[in-house]
Amino acid sequence: MFNNKKILLFLIALLIQNISKAELTIRITQGVGKLTPVAIVPFGYDESSANLSKEITEIISNDLLRSGRFSSTPIENMLQKPTTGAEIDFDDWSILGVEAVVVGKITKGRNNSFNIQFQLFDIFKREQIVGYRLPANEITMRRSAHRIADMVFEELTGIRGVFDTKVAYVRSNVSRDRSSYALVVSDSDGENEQIILESKDPIMSPSWSPDSRLLSYVSFEGNMSSIFVQNLRTGNRRKISELPGINGSPAFSPDGRQLVLTLGGSDGNLDIHILDIASRKLRRLTYNRAIDTEATWAPNGEEIYFTSDRGGSPQIYKMKVNADRATRVTFEGSYNARPRLSPDGNKLAMVHQYRGDYRIAILDIKEENFLILSSGKQDESPSFAPNSDTLIYATKLRGNGVLETVTADGLVRQRMAPKLGDIREPVWSPFLKL
Repeated sequence: MFNNKKILLFLIALLIQNISKAELTIRITQGVGKLTPVAIVPFGYDESSANLSKEITEIISNDLLRSGRFSSTPIENMLQKPTTGAEIDFDDWSILGVEAVVVGKITKGRNNSFNIQFQLFDIFKREQIVGYRLPANEITMRRSAHRIADMVFEELTGIRGVFDTKVAYVRSNVSRDRSSYALVVSDSDGENEQIILESKDPIMSPSWSPDSRLLSYVSFEGNMSSIFVQNLRTGNRRKISELPGINGSPAFSPDGRQLVLTLGGSDGNLDIHILDIASRKLRRLTYNRAIDTEATWAPNGEEIYFTSDRGGSPQIYKMKVNADRATRVTFEGSYNARPRLSPDGNKLAMVHQYRGDYRIAILDIKEENFLILSSGKQDESPSFAPNSDTLIYATKLRGNGVLETVTADGLVRQRMAPKLGDIREPVWSPFLKL
């Protein structure tokens, strides 16, 4: 499998089936046993913001439902619809078994601006947990709703929310007559898709910069692999590596100044290199005859983790960026590849072979506990959310490429399924700058 892996790493897009573009939708496929009952009361509004009120209420409710940790009271079952804390009748909500209530309202400001006010209440304690006022406009309303959901989620779970983040992925449409590929960025719920790049040539291995403003990726324009860095706001892109042979698997350093790359010359042997983005100075890290590929940075910026078959089978190794000695990290099973570190540095995700299938697994680095998280036959490309609590990965559903997310404890799993389409190589953004 691993001999083919180096080919799949760069050419897998060529094997993608003929399918069409579509926006992503979310389906919860596995959740925790007990869901916390919450109520998201329709936000109050004036005549100019009725549609916005409906949109923001739905986004907050859907975000919390997608987490797999909450159940939501249907609007038609609500005994009252308060828009401020002073209007809440705690007994009414207690009768419904609701534990937390979100109320709010949208008011029109100047120059097409709006103010969103919300409050979260604990029904049992009969007290406000959090309250906040956010400025917004029609363009930023969706993001403001995600931010509110993040605040509610964190207050109720103790885990920082990631609804106000982005996901990048590759989507393809391949047929006998025509092939097209797209690098796409969407909100974490699969909505608000933006096509960053379209090409008739394969696109692979997207990677976020730590400030979420840039994406690096591999493109096969001109029938050769090259690495680009693209500014998401301006669309400007730079080709930063086009050496003979293979240029692949770019990953930004934690300070955003360097990329770790997989490079291979005419002989096809793959090794790990570090590229200084500003100076274009290149430094080789590995000199092994084996395949060394799929490198990623540790959050401290002092180590990298990578896949190598130097021990006879694909396993994950780590090494200091200023050293020449690598240490093996994984020993569970005969195949572990595509390492990705959690932002807190405590967990290592990977593709693990289990009874002939390829699953997403996680290794607790300190405790050395190993857990298989996914259940597919061909799961790939794990990427952690910035809160280190959830991962996204690619899998197959009836032959089509889809994305799934799973919490690091394996308890909550969701599917981001395209209506039509083949989607792969997801990567979760860092927390967005306000």
